Amino acid sequence: MGVLNVTPDSFAGGITDAAAAVDAAVRMEADGADLIDIGGESTRPGADRVAVDEEIARVVPVIRAACGRLQIPISVDTRKGVVARAALDAGAAIVNDVSGLDHDPALARVAAECGAALVLMHSRGNPKTMAEQDVYEDLIGDIVAELRASAAAARQAGVMVDRIILDPGIGFAKRPSHSYGVLARLPELAAALERPLLVGPSRKSFLREAAGDRPALERDWATAAAVTAAVLAGAHIVRVHAVAEMAQVVRAAEEIRRHG
Repeated sequence: MGVLNVTPDSFAGGITDAAAAVDAAVRMEADGADLIDIGGESTRPGADRVAVDEEIARVVPVIRAACGRLQIPISVDTRKGVVARAALDAGAAIVNDVSGLDHDPALARVAAECGAALVLMHSRGNPKTMAEQDVYEDLIGDIVAELRASAAAARQAGVMVDRIILDPGIGFAKRPSHSYGVLARLPELAAALERPLLVGPSRKSFLREAAGDRPALERDWATAAAVTAAVLAGAHIVRVHAVAEMAQVVRAAEEIRRHG
C-alpha cells in the first residue's frame, strides 16, 4: 500500500497540488503498489484536526482524477464518516480508519452502506493525547481485545466480516519498545484476530531507536528491516512511502516466506 498524503503537514512529506498528487499515484502503481492510500489529515502525534470541508476538498479531487488513471484500488485514510462517504462516492474502495471507529462510529455504517472494505487500526485517544495513553498491562492481549471491540462495532453496523482488515497501529499510543514488540509478536496477533493484517512501520519515529536521530525521509533502510519482519511474520499488507524500494523488499520477503 503506497502512502499518498495530500496534506501540508505530513511527517514524511506531503503533496498539496492535486495534479501532482495524481501523478505521484500513477508512479506508485508503476513502481509496484497494489493499493494507494490517500489521506487529507495528518494523524502524526500532536497534529491539529482538519475540518471536514477542508479534508474533503483535499482528497476528493485527487481520488476522482486518480480513478481514471489507476488500475489498482484506492483507499481513503480518514477518521470521519462524512469524508469517507465523499471519498467512496468519488471512487475509493477502502476506508482506512486510524482511530478504529473511536473518533466517529458512524464511519462503519458508511462503509457498510457502500460495500467498502474497512481497515481498523489500534490506537488510543487522538493525535494530541495518544502519547499519554501508552501504558499496557499485556501489550498483545490489550491490542487484541481493543481491535476485537473495533471489529465487533463494525460488524454491528453491517460491515461484512470478510471486508474487515486490522492494523496493530505501529507508533500510535505506543512507545518504541511497544512497536518493536508488536513486530516481533505479529504471529500471535494474527492467530488471535483471524483477520488480514495491515502493518505500517514506514519512516516512523520508533525507528530512531535503531537508526539514530535521522529525519523521517532518511529512515527507509530501517523501514526495510521492519517491512521484512512484518512480511515474514504474516502481514498481508504493508503501508509504505518509498514504493519502488519497498516493493523489492516485500517481494524478496514473500519468496523467503513461501519457501519456508
